[in-house]
Amino acid sequence: MASVRFIIVLFFITSMTACVAPSEGRPVVSNEQKNTPPPRYDNNPPRNAEQPTRNRPDATLKREIAELWRTFPGKTGIAIKSIDGGWTIGHRVDEDFPQQSVSKLWVAMAVLDKVDQGRISLSDAIQIGPDDLTLFYQPLAAEVKREGRVVKSVYTLLEKALAYSDNTANDALLRHAGGPDAVNEFIRRNNLGKIKFGPGERLMQSKIAGLKWNQNLSQGRKFYTARANVPLERRRQALSEYLANPIDGASPGAIVDALDQLARGELLSANSTQLLQSILKRTRSGPKRLKAGVPAGWEFLHKTGTGQILGAVSTGYNDVGIMTAPDGSRYAVAVMLGNTTAPVPERMQLMQSVTRAVGRYHQR
Repeated sequence: MASVRFIIVLFFITSMTACVAPSEGRPVVSNEQKNTPPPRYDNNPPRNAEQPTRNRPDATLKREIAELWRTFPGKTGIAIKSIDGGWTIGHRVDEDFPQQSVSKLWVAMAVLDKVDQGRISLSDAIQIGPDDLTLFYQPLAAEVKREGRVVKSVYTLLEKALAYSDNTANDALLRHAGGPDAVNEFIRRNNLGKIKFGPGERLMQSKIAGLKWNQNLSQGRKFYTARANVPLERRRQALSEYLANPIDGASPGAIVDALDQLARGELLSANSTQLLQSILKRTRSGPKRLKAGVPAGWEFLHKTGTGQILGAVSTGYNDVGIMTAPDGSRYAVAVMLGNTTAPVPERMQLMQSVTRAVGRYHQR
């Protein structure tokens, strides 16, 4: 009997043990918990919803960019694209803005595309004389004035046009590529979207100023003198027409998309992509624009643009580029000021604030 009682007690204890809660290592999950919907992200998300991921923009970044855009005077376009995450944020991303010297990017790409096709070479020698000079910033003009004529390779002209933003170097490359039609054909063939290339520096800038181009305007300060003699009302009308429908217009969104394609090697050969990016890393213009806000240890390549000024209004003040974090993550950024009355330091501060915000977002 004693053994029978022991067996009964043992069976009772075993049965009760099977009814206790699981161990702490295996928490109970009810059906209600399993079917709980994921949290909803709204304008005031809880703290855990604010944590950024690489495939969606951080809500804090979006709010910061929105505030920068809202408080800056004039027509402003901002676009930021995560090249590796695929998202884009910004304001007025699909509107046309004057590119000014940002358009040198498309000339360089059209040239390098022809190099890739074997139709021209980086070593091709291009002769530049007095009839080839343009206006505004053109360091090559001093060489031509001193020597009468100069001969430069395509490679040298790419360096001068992009890193130094030399207008005469760019126009020489434009002619060698086949002119504006060839550049616009490159843009169309690669489906770059809302990007236009104008008639070249001389014709475009003279029209913006209310002038008709003649080659004498390339000498010294003759363009500035002629522009100063244009009646103010005609200048205002010419500038207004340009800003309303810029012949070299592009949207910030299309530009960051094109920079995305460039970074991925989808527009040019690997060699040409590397060459173009290496030159853009040496850009000398605009050191206090986007570049000044890029965090230490990041790589940055960019192209600036600066338009004409009439009274208190500045136009076409731009910077576009690619930021690369130490971990290899890349962001295409475009800040374009169609027109503004803000002084230069405030314009620079806006651009720096945008790249600083991107850096902070990435490092969170």
